[in-house]
Amino acid sequence: MKDKVILVEMLIEKIEQFGKTNLELYKLRAIDKSTDVFASVTTRVVLFSIIALFFFLITIGLSLYLGDILGKTYYGFFAMAGFYAFVTILFLIFKNKLEDIFNNYLINQIFKEKKDASN
Repeated sequence: MKDKVILVEMLIEKIEQFGKTNLELYKLRAIDKSTDVFASVTTRVVLFSIIALFFFLITIGLSLYLGDILGKTYYGFFAMAGFYAFVTILFLIFKNKLEDIFNNYLINQIFKEKKDASN
């Protein structure tokens, strides 16, 4: 009878260890996924910032150039403002589609399988 009690205690102990190990594994997987998503989003934000700065400087240059062609500097800035108003209207029209693309990107990043480093 004592052997059965010891076996049951060992079984309970192993189940407890198994549960703790599984919990730790799930925590580590969650950390891995969240860091992958964070790294991916961060690099894209940095890239977007650099591209935005590029377009900002190009916009100023084009505004000055168009202003020179049109005769008054501020005409060039008005022309570029009109262009950006047009782009904004397009963005508002396709806003839902763009949100879907962004949501799908985030979901894909979360559920993406990590490539094995040994390959």
